Amino acid sequence: MITALKRTLTLILAGGEGKRLYPLTKDRAKPAVVFGGIYRIIDFTLSNCLNSGLRKIHLLTQYRSHSLQSHMALGWNIFRLGEFIDIVPPQQRGADSLYRGTADAIYHNIFLLDDDKPDYVLILAGDHVYKMNYERFLARHIEKNADLTVACVSAPLEKAKDYGVVASNEDGRIINFLEKPTEPPASPGHGDRANVSMGIYVFSTEELVRAVMADAKRDTAHDFGKNIIPAMIKGGKRVFAFDFLDREQKVEAYWRDIGDLDSYHQANMDLCDVDPVFNLYDTAWPVRTFMKPYPPAKTVFADEKKGGRRGMALDSLVSSGVIISGGTVRHSILSPNVRVHSYAQVEDSILFHGVDIGRHCRIRKAIIDKDVKIPARTEIGYDLESDRKHFTVSRGGVVVIPKGHRFD
Repeated sequence: MITALKRTLTLILAGGEGKRLYPLTKDRAKPAVVFGGIYRIIDFTLSNCLNSGLRKIHLLTQYRSHSLQSHMALGWNIFRLGEFIDIVPPQQRGADSLYRGTADAIYHNIFLLDDDKPDYVLILAGDHVYKMNYERFLARHIEKNADLTVACVSAPLEKAKDYGVVASNEDGRIINFLEKPTEPPASPGHGDRANVSMGIYVFSTEELVRAVMADAKRDTAHDFGKNIIPAMIKGGKRVFAFDFLDREQKVEAYWRDIGDLDSYHQANMDLCDVDPVFNLYDTAWPVRTFMKPYPPAKTVFADEKKGGRRGMALDSLVSSGVIISGGTVRHSILSPNVRVHSYAQVEDSILFHGVDIGRHCRIRKAIIDKDVKIPARTEIGYDLESDRKHFTVSRGGVVVIPKGHRFD
């Protein structure tokens, strides 16, 4: 398999605008959004590549890519001669300056295949959180002599309607593919679940080129799920499913497409559990990122008197450089260099880099973006009607304070 890995080129679609994550995506692409305190979402896909032995990677960017490019330059400039992570902005080779769909992004970057001439192309999304050994994925593709292999995961029917639903035969060959069906069909023997595409593909290079070239000539959405996969199945190509093998080995496979503010908030909060479904402490499968050399986190003040100050964090992730100075943090994620001042309370919240929480503040179920300073005695998350007048509030009641916000 080492030889096959060397003959594989990885293309990561990292240009997602992330409208449903606004205002977190106001100044950054979706893959560059902070996750778990110290990481960016893109770090999980890139770490999967690194841990799987893939060393030839092109990152296809598009919207608001400066933050992502800066992160890549600082944290991912690690490969040796003949290995690379290359950032590729839109080439503007056609009339449209922006990619019209996932397949269109590949079509406009077909030239990337000329230099390396790979046998296989691995196509990944840059805005998912999961752990996956792509070597096994590639081995399945080669074993089946497939033209295309689609990574799949089981999902409840109510969620399956947001993805491509896969039906395959006993050999794993895909016989039907429905993109975001209104009423998704259940998998045989699983009345309440369906097998869905993860948006992760291995193509044999010649078949990928044929597929996107043919699609470019048609009036379509130029999308893998809507157009490329159904056309290949209809055309008799060998399209197979690969059941996602999750390294976590928990009851349910962990794969999160961070689609909106509520799913983003919940996925972060899940990390605070005693036994989280997604384990950041797996030393055999490390998640790489970039961090400035902050000092250790600390808590200060332990006044036992009634009404006294006590700095503490419970059921929380606390990053380097954080100082909890007489405040209380519960079930929250604090990014580097955060300050929580005396008598403040923070609960079920995500604080980005450099956030400053003033004295006597009460913060609940909030996402506070980078470098925002919350004045003393401010309350957020306790009166949503009032919060909506000033901030974005999600359907699930998560209050989001954007980067650069200044309180009067």
